[in-house]
Amino acid sequence: MGSTSAQNGTPEQGGVGRRNLIKRSAALGLISVPAMGFLSACASGGGDDDKSDKPKGEKTKDNPFGVAKGGKLDVVVFKGGYGDDYAKAWEASFEKKWGVTAAHTGTQEITGKLQPRFNAGNPPDIIDDSGAQKIKIDVLNKNGQLLDLAAVLDAPSIDDPSKKVRDTLIPGTLDAGILEGKTVALNYIYTVWGLWYSGKLFKDKGWTEPKTWDEFLAICKDATKQGIGGLAHQGKFPYYINVAIMDLIAKKGGLDAMKAIDNLDPKAFVGSDAAKEAVEAVYEVVEKGYLMPGTNGLTHTESQTRWNQYKAAFITSGSWLENEQLKQTPDDFDMKFMPMPLLPGSAMPYEAIRAGSGEPFIIPSKAANLAEAQEFMRMMLSKEWSSLFAKEANSLTILADGVDPNVKLRPGTQSTVEASKKAGTNTFRFLYTEWYSEMDTEIQNASNELMAKRIQPAEWLKRAQAAVDKAAKTPAAQKNHRS
Repeated sequence: MGSTSAQNGTPEQGGVGRRNLIKRSAALGLISVPAMGFLSACASGGGDDDKSDKPKGEKTKDNPFGVAKGGKLDVVVFKGGYGDDYAKAWEASFEKKWGVTAAHTGTQEITGKLQPRFNAGNPPDIIDDSGAQKIKIDVLNKNGQLLDLAAVLDAPSIDDPSKKVRDTLIPGTLDAGILEGKTVALNYIYTVWGLWYSGKLFKDKGWTEPKTWDEFLAICKDATKQGIGGLAHQGKFPYYINVAIMDLIAKKGGLDAMKAIDNLDPKAFVGSDAAKEAVEAVYEVVEKGYLMPGTNGLTHTESQTRWNQYKAAFITSGSWLENEQLKQTPDDFDMKFMPMPLLPGSAMPYEAIRAGSGEPFIIPSKAANLAEAQEFMRMMLSKEWSSLFAKEANSLTILADGVDPNVKLRPGTQSTVEASKKAGTNTFRFLYTEWYSEMDTEIQNASNELMAKRIQPAEWLKRAQAAVDKAAKTPAAQKNHRS
């Protein structure tokens, strides 16, 4: 996954010295699995990149962090839906410009590979902390493990030095990386979440993109009659079916229903008509037998591959899907993205989509090469590197107008661009996934039970509300709020 999520998901710098920047560390959390204990041992202290044996560069307008020739950089990238070829291209560009030697690691085992390094006080310099095995960023934040990224965001933009980096980004895309008032993760990829289908299959079957939930169910019914699953979902990772449930809640109840969940309202789920109707709508797919057979027992890639084989009409995912499935997608599949269809009386229009930044990049506060890490992140937010990403990973970044028009996008990615244009300002993004990772996991667990028919909607609502109530008792709940 990219994530979401986000929402997923998710740099700042002013005239602050490095030592102070290191002390101002924090972090942000998505869905993840590591226990809190492994970070407790290294909660104190910050990194120091002014070591006597390190080359030092002069700080200038073009070199705001003082990168020196002959330096080093340790990069770890989640090798998931976006692969890691884009990062290798970045590193080659960085080495050419600065004479810095970059060490590259592409992996899906973020926690397994990095937990020992955090424990030993020897983390990488910059990390793409994503995937099912990512380190919980809210746990990192609690233990003071992340650099406040203010320095990067307030540095001059590479493309237009008269602007700060933060002023070149799509509005609102930094929000997912803000935890307890500080930007501690850069959610780099502009992601949209929703439903996906094959343009070829729809054309062959005479189906048109459904705008209402009833129309969606009608296609699922027709598909099932023809021996095709209606909806595939990535059963072993219930994050994905929550895309449907949570999108329906937001579109039915509007921004107030979404904010009630993020703000841990005592009636966020139990007592919310929008939540009740949304979870009942998704459960109707289960009850009527419209799920693709076997989907509950499949991983994300297994389920997505069967969808690519025309064994289901729809699947839920974020915009990393196309790149993740490149090898499994037939040439004439014509992948398409669409917004979540509407329940009756929805507050938002059909065109509204969940959109925002995902794929969080972080800089550990104890990174050995802080100057290089910060400059690397600044260069990530240049048009050159943003276009490199679009070319290699088939997705957009948070840099406004960040893709060279000569870069040709694939059908699925192009459909997300078109959907974003149609949505305009009608976009929304949940933040509870970043703020309260344990709550997110508990809601996912409830959804797993729901899709397997082991619980019904009323019980799902109770479990989701219990997760909210539990999160409301944590110290972080006093600091995180959406207005």
